[in-house]
Amino acid sequence: MLHKSLAPLDARLLEGGALDSGQRWLVPALVAAAAASGAVLFWAIGAPRFALLFFAGFVAMLVAVFVLERRGARIPAAEAVAVPDLSLLGMTLSLLGDAAVLTDGDARILVANPAYRDRFPDAPSPLSLGDSALAEAKAIAWRDGSASAALDPDSPVDIERAGARGDLLLWRFPCKLQPDPISIGARRIAGATGSRLASAGVLAAFVDHDGRVLGANKLFTDRAIAAGAGAEAPLFADLVDLGDDNCARLVAEGEQGGPLRAVLVPIDPTTDGTAGTFLLFEQGELAGNNAVGANLQALLDVLPVGLALVDRDGRFITANKTFHTAGGLKGSLPAYPGDLVVKDDKGAVADAIRRNARGPAMSGDLAVRLASQPAEPVALTIAGLRGLGDAAVLLLLKDNSEEAKLKRQVAQATKMQAVGQLAGGVAHDFNNILTAIIGHCDLMLMRHTPGDSDYDDIQQIRSNSNRAAGLTRQLLAFSRQQTLRPQVLQLPDVVSEVSHLLKRLLGETVELQLKHGRDLGSVRADPGQLEQVIVNLAVNARDAMMSKGGGVLSIQTYAVSADQVAELGSDILPTAAYSAISVEDTGTGIAPGILSKVFEPFFTTKEVGKGTGLGLSTVYGIVKQSGGFIFADSKVGKGTRFTIYFPVHAAEKGEASAPRAAKPQDGELWGTGTVLLVEDEPMVRTVAERALTRHGYTVITATNGEEALEVINRGGPIELLISDVVMPLMDGPTMVREARKSRPNLPILFRSGYAEEQLRNSIDIDNVAFLPKPFSVQELAEAARKVLSAK
Repeated sequence: MLHKSLAPLDARLLEGGALDSGQRWLVPALVAAAAASGAVLFWAIGAPRFALLFFAGFVAMLVAVFVLERRGARIPAAEAVAVPDLSLLGMTLSLLGDAAVLTDGDARILVANPAYRDRFPDAPSPLSLGDSALAEAKAIAWRDGSASAALDPDSPVDIERAGARGDLLLWRFPCKLQPDPISIGARRIAGATGSRLASAGVLAAFVDHDGRVLGANKLFTDRAIAAGAGAEAPLFADLVDLGDDNCARLVAEGEQGGPLRAVLVPIDPTTDGTAGTFLLFEQGELAGNNAVGANLQALLDVLPVGLALVDRDGRFITANKTFHTAGGLKGSLPAYPGDLVVKDDKGAVADAIRRNARGPAMSGDLAVRLASQPAEPVALTIAGLRGLGDAAVLLLLKDNSEEAKLKRQVAQATKMQAVGQLAGGVAHDFNNILTAIIGHCDLMLMRHTPGDSDYDDIQQIRSNSNRAAGLTRQLLAFSRQQTLRPQVLQLPDVVSEVSHLLKRLLGETVELQLKHGRDLGSVRADPGQLEQVIVNLAVNARDAMMSKGGGVLSIQTYAVSADQVAELGSDILPTAAYSAISVEDTGTGIAPGILSKVFEPFFTTKEVGKGTGLGLSTVYGIVKQSGGFIFADSKVGKGTRFTIYFPVHAAEKGEASAPRAAKPQDGELWGTGTVLLVEDEPMVRTVAERALTRHGYTVITATNGEEALEVINRGGPIELLISDVVMPLMDGPTMVREARKSRPNLPILFRSGYAEEQLRNSIDIDNVAFLPKPFSVQELAEAARKVLSAK
């Protein structure tokens, strides 16, 4: 019986449930009853000693149960592993206005709200929406708890680590909210703008599309709205009695109130809606045949848009200050609006004003070119007016210069991106051809000595091929796809090393001046590419000074603190510490219209045959790929200055400037073992096979990834796998991942014409080496020897 009574309690305790007050006292009572029953039993059989011991033992158990029960009431139960309720999370995310999605650590979607599905209907994962910046931000959020990135300047992305165990990621895609013109207009009329109108004696009320007053100045409120009115926005028709010809009276003032002239300034003149600002003038305020009262002029001057009034004869009556500024007027108004625009647009403006002045009231936009700035078209809105004295037409002039500038910048960025992709693709294919040419030249040179008749011809072919390879490197540098070998270095050391070459390049008519600042921070860049940047800028400066018979080229290095960057106020240069280098000449300078195009590929002002137009675009690509920024400043007739900012490198412990390694001798490149060579280009495969065979390796070739996997699955010995990255059917990384399943320690050497940095970011494979194209026979043997030595 006792066991049956305690069974439910044992079950409750095993399940982790708490006992209520009645059950908590039931346990000691049952234990005490059991103790008493046992003691009586032993006493009855003639064993009083055992009865006392039995009773004392049960008392001790009772005390222990009591203590444990009290402690269990104070100590909370172990937390259960939280299992997320995806339906509840989905309902929570749906309350967010922004697009949001919850993923696991590998960015696989668990829950997405409707805003995310509507905005990105074809996105299986947030990582598929952008480039490597999203993957980098995801890794930072997983490490630090939160991170931010951007799909474009108007589409930020916020990533936060979430979940009870921190194994989830919350992605938010906030969008810039478009301002509500109705709420903005209501706030302005109820605020400072309305106060200015009230000081000028103008009653102002902002009305929505339903005719309700959302905001009014104090003068309108005091005269038109009765004290103690409800909080609900009243109808304008209930406050103002509009008669014929926009003659109005305030309902609150009745017949005793004077007549008012009502004018509606709509928020969008191109629509027929009634939302906008109602302005009520005393009838005496509009006086004079072709003149405007002081109060109306004060009203026009506070408006943020260019506004002008025109009479029925098409002559200007008045215009506010914004109209003067937008129209490029430095003095008084001209007689007619057509005098503001170029000759070709005069007729269209005059016809539109005549139609709106004499016909039914309507509105429309015209794209015109102002005489003050004929290169940039602007939008001129023409709307008919009625009931405002002699004013028959309203002109609104919009300054579209910033919008046009942004459109040009977007078009320029799109063009540069397209050209960069084209240049990268052309360079990649051309590198395969150059690899074959250079490789065959190296193989032929192994069979010829400097005394042979063909030796000089082969060397000339190889030299021209290397020159073509340099051109492809320029294309890759412009498209930011070249392979860099960054090192931690000091800018003065690089300038000093290249200064001897510059003196020979500049000639005797150009004086070279070097100046180095103090306390420059280390930067991380490729020294060879940085030297190319300095040489290209110096050669361009020399050509600019030759027309003046010579000049001075000044190269200066200096440190720029974060405070100095903040004082510059640049929207492009982030606030940080930089080491800068400036290259300044005293040449002819660059015209302002050309200065913005100097970094474009194939743009040059030199004569035909004297420039490729890739010099400055190569400089731009190298600087940007190294994490730096470059700016150009020029004055015609005085010279040009290029300034390059490299962020100061935060050196890790034990890191130092690495000296350039000496190239190994040819005798050190011989090796043994079996090499699997995977290459889809026959000419490149032939050269690589012969080069490796000549250096002692046994070479097995494969034309694609599937064929290579068949060779690996046959089980033969393979000491090294050399593969191209981009191949048809199955690319190199996919083939390597399959090969590593059966041979996890197989050394890999990738060959590609694309940048090593981009490949490492896109290829998630450990322990692989890269060899950029084009390469020589010695470079291929050196790379193979290096990989096998590190095995």
